[in-house]
Amino acid sequence: FPRTVFPLSCVVQNYSWGKVGLESEVAKLVASGDPLAQIQPDQPYAELWMGTHPRGDALIRDNRIPQKTLGQWITDNPACLGAKVKDAFQGHLPFLFKVLSVNTALSVQAHPNKELAAKLHAQFPEHYPDANHKPEMAIALTPFEGMCGFRPVEEIVSFLQNVPELRALIGEVAAEQLERSGSDDPRGVSAALRVCFTRLMKSEKKFFVDQLNMLVKRISQEVAEGKDTSGSNGALLLRLHSQYPGDIGCFTIYFLNLVRLEPGEAMFLGANEPHAYLHGDCVEIMACSDNTVRAGLTPKFIDVLTLCEMLNYTPAPSSSKIFPAAQSQLDPHVYLYDPPVPDFTIMRIEIPASIKLYLISAMDSASILLVIQGTAVGTSTAAASEMPLHRGSVLFISANESISLHLSSPDGMLLFRACCLL
Repeated sequence: FPRTVFPLSCVVQNYSWGKVGLESEVAKLVASGDPLAQIQPDQPYAELWMGTHPRGDALIRDNRIPQKTLGQWITDNPACLGAKVKDAFQGHLPFLFKVLSVNTALSVQAHPNKELAAKLHAQFPEHYPDANHKPEMAIALTPFEGMCGFRPVEEIVSFLQNVPELRALIGEVAAEQLERSGSDDPRGVSAALRVCFTRLMKSEKKFFVDQLNMLVKRISQEVAEGKDTSGSNGALLLRLHSQYPGDIGCFTIYFLNLVRLEPGEAMFLGANEPHAYLHGDCVEIMACSDNTVRAGLTPKFIDVLTLCEMLNYTPAPSSSKIFPAAQSQLDPHVYLYDPPVPDFTIMRIEIPASIKLYLISAMDSASILLVIQGTAVGTSTAAASEMPLHRGSVLFISANESISLHLSSPDGMLLFRACCLL
């Protein structure tokens, strides 16, 4: 009979910004998920990919299944996706589920909407490899920092007044236009913000490097004298400059919100939302796409014009960027992160130690289950045999299949389940 619930062995990406060795949550999960895994102490472990992406198709850990990878298996068994998902996404798993361990900042970036993605892919396929949009959501596993969306105008104006080097790059005319723009005219505010940000991002390399060096020198002196540098966001500036010296992205801290997430808190990044992850560990889910428009804090291809054209220039406080989880009506142990896009939903499942038998319920969508803490034995009519589950275990669950968890850990379990709720 077909086995439609099975364990996966997932692909690690060793990008240079990742946390190193067993500092990395990715490495810790891999090490406990696979006792044979060798963790290199000086190697960055940046991302764990749980899905069918061609650059990281998960391996099936069941030698009685003829297909080697999840992607091949879904191609041969598309009904496993669930009827609605299969039809809506042409027989493909619509999401890529990840764990990220961020040590140094990722590039300042945004992801295009479907319309722009199709256009960029047609014009520059070498930089924009597909025609899909790429909304994404990150849920913190450890305290997590990122930049996301434009700050309220009064915060940006305050920096323009406290950071002469920033004002010099933007120019007096654009700075005054933003200072004069009133909250009663949101389109005027967005237009002024667009001019300021575009002026910054398109400033002449030699000019902005000189201004950045002056700023770093001035803040370093103020720190040495014991002065408060928060008015010029000094601590974050010095940190990013030490990671990416001479990079224009260092100035984006004056425009973008700093968002701090506690474990279990999330941020949703819709199309055209500027963002950059700075530090920490998270689970992330995204639509299956590689389309990223970058403009700083990176050695990669940057496309400043496209980025400045596409961004959503609506200012909002950083608190508005935290995406709330809703406790499930059906099961008090499940918290749903259900964003305003059809491609994906995440469930956080917290099972207390007092519960010894728990049912991972069936749903009309394929899903991927990740164990963050706790141990159990999983049984399912759709699985060949009992499945031992522990930290780092990853399971693929076909649509309409359930799993009974027989818990054996003194401190309960924490699981994340990625799915598509159409």
